[in-house]
Amino acid sequence: MRKAKFNVLIFSPFKRLFVRQREEQEHIVDFNSVLKGCCSGDLKAQEDLCKQYYGYVMSIALRFSSCHDNALEIANDSFLKIFRKIGSYQIDKEFKAWIRKIVVNTAIDYYRKDKKNSVEISIEAAYNETVDEDVNNNLSAEEIINLINSMPVKYRYIFNLFEIEGYSHDEIALQLGITESNSRANLTRAKKMLPKMILINSRYERVV
Repeated sequence: MRKAKFNVLIFSPFKRLFVRQREEQEHIVDFNSVLKGCCSGDLKAQEDLCKQYYGYVMSIALRFSSCHDNALEIANDSFLKIFRKIGSYQIDKEFKAWIRKIVVNTAIDYYRKDKKNSVEISIEAAYNETVDEDVNNNLSAEEIINLINSMPVKYRYIFNLFEIEGYSHDEIALQLGITESNSRANLTRAKKMLPKMILINSRYERVV
């Protein structure tokens, strides 16, 4: 009997599919193993979880922080809370979404603890010039985030919570201890400030 030969061009997509499915199954097994280890307080499992999600957690913390050190504090505290609460994680829910909520809440806790945030910080005078030229929209996402991070802290938090995290103004007011109208007003100011900051940044780059 003649030995059957597979057509390589037909078989390759199926092979890639099988490999991808196997990798996904291995990831599920590994994640479940890490999750189980974290629930039992296994340090190696906690280390593996940190390595896998550190970049994701840090990226969220950086959006709420004016400097890397503050973001690092938020990230570290977030992981401590993740390990303390991991037993309450429901396996049928998206893990990243669960982590994200913890990091955002940790950032809000830092806002509340810093009593300086109860005082309205105003640097609007520095951006009061009329925008009489086209704003440069060719900035990278990282550059935009850096500009948002240089906003007054209340503007930064409200902008992030409303525009990126999807919080409503009444939710923001409750979390930050401000009125809903104050949340709306600060978001409006933040949106007016950002194009001027982008313009000033573009002017600076041309001079340099």
